[in-house]
Amino acid sequence: MKETISIGIIGLGSRGRSLMEACILPRRDVKVAAVCDLYEDRCIEAAVMVEKAGQSRPVITGDYKAVIGLAGLDAVLITSGWTPHIEIACAAMKAGLYTAVEVAGAFSINDCWRLVHIYEETGTQCMFLENCCFGRYELMVLNMVRHGLFGEIVHCAGGYHHDLRMELAGSPKNRHYRLDEYIHRNCENYPTHELGPIAEILNINRGNRMLKLNSIASKAAGLRSVIPDCGGQDAVRIAQGDIVTTVITCAGGETIVLTLDTTLPRAYSRGFEVRGTKGMFFEDNRSIFLDSEHRAFEFNGKGLWGNADSYFEKYEHPIWKQYIKDGIQGGHDGMDWLEFSAFFKAVREGSPVPIDVYDMASWMSITPLSEDSIAMGGMPVPIPDFTNGKWITRKDRVFQTP
Repeated sequence: MKETISIGIIGLGSRGRSLMEACILPRRDVKVAAVCDLYEDRCIEAAVMVEKAGQSRPVITGDYKAVIGLAGLDAVLITSGWTPHIEIACAAMKAGLYTAVEVAGAFSINDCWRLVHIYEETGTQCMFLENCCFGRYELMVLNMVRHGLFGEIVHCAGGYHHDLRMELAGSPKNRHYRLDEYIHRNCENYPTHELGPIAEILNINRGNRMLKLNSIASKAAGLRSVIPDCGGQDAVRIAQGDIVTTVITCAGGETIVLTLDTTLPRAYSRGFEVRGTKGMFFEDNRSIFLDSEHRAFEFNGKGLWGNADSYFEKYEHPIWKQYIKDGIQGGHDGMDWLEFSAFFKAVREGSPVPIDVYDMASWMSITPLSEDSIAMGGMPVPIPDFTNGKWITRKDRVFQTP
């Protein structure tokens, strides 16, 4: 096992820099050897952060290929804009580097297959950085599902409910890439925050798989209502519907509903919901309803709001039990730290990552497939089997503890 690993970071916008500060530079077993971004000022700022953390000044470059070709590198972290994610990940895998890729949707099914084929040719591990798979509630619910408390799982739902209007409208000023996506595409453009934890619960790619989807989109009005007040771009046409609803059918007979909701006023939520033959979990009010315990609340659901916290004592996931003892760190309520702990542990040990290319390809594929379905009026679209049948015999994922 390696005591210290050397990494390169490609993409130094707000996400890349925040991860450096909260989840990478505080670690004594990880050294940042290179930083890369198309904007030089971001590179310089990141290099200063590395030096202030007590490390040597990293290589600074605007060319990701220079990072991948750096001698002595163990891994790369890809936190760039969405478009080049798969291109860079494939190049890193070809170079034999452990690869971590921030979340996004794909732009084509061909790109998803490209990921899979290069992994199978090289055997290089690539982890999809879906931090919500490491959330405290998500992992407790997963643990409860594994203990049978909800019975046979029938349906799951979730969404990316996040008002991004001001962030999107300010994209040109802030050199942010997302507004272009909303101008040119109409799709479920950010599916994995909700789909990742659901895929864990339903054993997607490990005994189960997604078969098909149908997507519909509302009109686009929310973002247009604020753009004139944020830079005078009143001539911009928005293609992205305000609400996109995607229904997925699984081989096991389960259904999944995903909702993209990022351009209308609302409070943040991921809308995580799990329904089984013995009970349910509902994230928005942090409630659990069990048939064996809560029949008296059938017409008084508000009486259960917040009761999910009472289940932590018995059903806290082992990862979080240890994490709380050690002290929660990093961003997004600690999820980021846990996902990077899992990735860096795999790099040090030379072991498999917990969220692999088959997960990455299938989860990212929802974006182009939803785009096709919306364009065809909500027609069903088949979801490829990126495992080529291996989903039938692949084992349950075992999350690696920090």
